[in-house]
Amino acid sequence: MDLSDLISPDSVIARLKATSKKQALQEIAQRAARLARLPEREVFEALLERERLGTTGVGQGIALPHAKFPELTRLHGLFVRLDHPVDFESIDDRPVDLIFTLLAPEDAGAEHLKALARISRLLRNQSICAKLRGAEDGDALYAILTEPTATAA
Repeated sequence: MDLSDLISPDSVIARLKATSKKQALQEIAQRAARLARLPEREVFEALLERERLGTTGVGQGIALPHAKFPELTRLHGLFVRLDHPVDFESIDDRPVDLIFTLLAPEDAGAEHLKALARISRLLRNQSICAKLRGAEDGDALYAILTEPTATAA
């Protein structure tokens, strides 16, 4: 699976301002809802509910919030780089600045897990994360996320 199957240049945000995890999730829900054509409140509540089960802050400044929706027919991704890192209650207690959100169909069991694994592998690559943190704009972020070397990660 290529990340270009999950994201488009429109679903990459280079500078999101948020001062808390909740505010970051609200902003992400607003943008993701628009991309996936879902009600914003429904997306926000689903992401919050997932966080209540356990943080999606996986460490190294990265979070992978995700949720499933019966209305969806395909996976939708949204990548956000925060202006300033926020506390995400991550497993390593480090604040988060790189967030990849995944919205999946209710019945996308294996596909959803494969996508999360793919994203996780990519973002464990410290070189790619350094490039993402240093990129100038959304187009540069999209290019880094979808470049062939990233796909092989």
